[in-house]
Amino acid sequence: MNSPAATTSLDNGSANSPAPRRNSKRPKYSRFTQQELPACKPILTPRWVISTFLLVSVVFIPIGVAALFASRDVVEIVDRYDDACVPAGSRSDKVKYIQSAAANKSCSRTLKVPKLMKSPVFVYYQLDNFYQNHRRYVKSRSDEQLRYNSSADEVSACKPEDIANGNPIVPCGLIAWSLFNDTYIFTLDNQNLTVNKTGISWKSDRDHKFGKDVYPKNFQNGTLIGGAHLNTTIPLSEQEDLIVWMRTAALPTFRKLYGKIEQDLQANDEIQVTLQNNYNTYSFSGKKMLVLSTTSWLGGKNEFLGIAYLSVGGLCFFLAMMFTLIYLIKPRQLGDPSYLSWNRNPGGVR
Repeated sequence: MNSPAATTSLDNGSANSPAPRRNSKRPKYSRFTQQELPACKPILTPRWVISTFLLVSVVFIPIGVAALFASRDVVEIVDRYDDACVPAGSRSDKVKYIQSAAANKSCSRTLKVPKLMKSPVFVYYQLDNFYQNHRRYVKSRSDEQLRYNSSADEVSACKPEDIANGNPIVPCGLIAWSLFNDTYIFTLDNQNLTVNKTGISWKSDRDHKFGKDVYPKNFQNGTLIGGAHLNTTIPLSEQEDLIVWMRTAALPTFRKLYGKIEQDLQANDEIQVTLQNNYNTYSFSGKKMLVLSTTSWLGGKNEFLGIAYLSVGGLCFFLAMMFTLIYLIKPRQLGDPSYLSWNRNPGGVR
């Protein structure tokens, strides 16, 4: 049996011994960490939801209608010529025909203007099934070489089109090597239509990506010719066909600007086109098209934007009408917002 003295000493010992401290991982309290800062917490009542849907539809539907009408005001002529410009006797082996240096590649086409095309009329070439966005193709270029004359030997990223006959190629790489080389000559009423090829590229590309003292050297001198040749007396900053081509497309079907016809074309005019069918799209089952197009305040012909706005606006209008009918036919009583947590404890006091 324990004595009172022993009990007292035990009590004193337990009182004097330090209590073990717990390592708490609980963060220091703040309104920020506990997400109790003042914030807008709207209550989505039926009136608010219906009004929001109606507002979106009122804004989107007119924009969609305007975009659709702007797109339909654009006059566009599209002529696919890759198959038609191969002689009947060579259609069984189109690749052999296009690779033959002796074959006659000249071709005549007739384009009929459907309605008035106000100047400027933009001339494009369109390629299908051409993957300019392929990783190895996109990387096969030297931006330093294109910009600076002193970097002519910077061809490490341009393989396999980096060196020809022991000398560096300027401009090097697969993109420049595959430069589009079909040409077009337009005539109307036996008079040539001048195609202006100035200003068809981005000004920022001409000023900052292609040097004014960089000239083509040793270009298309290899065993396999990929595309067009370049004038060795003209700097790269002025060779706008190359600059347009070097801005690679993101999709396998793309258009690139060839030039501008700076005169009006009247309805029912017949334009004679003499083209040189030089570019090989037959090896990869590609297509080539010649496109003449006007523009509107929204750009070229593209109905997707107008249809998208109309679809979203129409959907919002349908939802607004549906919610209105539900609200009128079978309304539900709203709860008392004073019972919401942020209303019962607005200051974050614990």
